[in-house]
Amino acid sequence: MIDKKWIGHELPPAVLPIERTRLQFFAKAIGETDPVYTDVTAAREAGYPDLPAPPTFLFAVELDSGAIDLLLERLEIPLPKLLHGEQGFSYHRPACVGDTVTVRSVIQDIYDKRDGALEFVVKTSSATNQRGELVAELRTVLVCRH
Repeated sequence: MIDKKWIGHELPPAVLPIERTRLQFFAKAIGETDPVYTDVTAAREAGYPDLPAPPTFLFAVELDSGAIDLLLERLEIPLPKLLHGEQGFSYHRPACVGDTVTVRSVIQDIYDKRDGALEFVVKTSSATNQRGELVAELRTVLVCRH
C-alpha cells in the first residue's frame, strides 16, 4: 500500500526553457495540424510573440526533469504496475518560445478502491513563467494496480 504520509508532499520544482524545435517536434509527434504551433509567422499573425506550447505540452515538463521518476521511487510504485488514470489542465496564459516554465507539484490525495487492488495518487501542479505569472494548473491521477 502507498503510504498516506506522502499526502501534502511537494516535489522538487521542474524547470523547462521553451525552445522552438522542441515545440515543433512535440506538435508533430501529437499530430497537431494547426500551423500556429509550428510556423512562427502563423503564430505571430494569431497574436503570439512566437510559437505557443501545444495544450498538453506542459505535462512533459516534469517528465523531462525526472520529478515523476522521483515520485514513483518515493511512493514505491513499480513502473509495470503504473497506469495514467487522468490528466486535466486549466490554462491562464500561453507559454511561448523564449519562456521558461517552472512546475511545482503537490500530492493532494492517496486512496484505494477494490480493497486495495487499485491505488490512486492525485497530484496537482502549477506552472508559472519566468515572470512568476500563472500559466496553467494541472491535475494528474496515477493508478497503481496490484
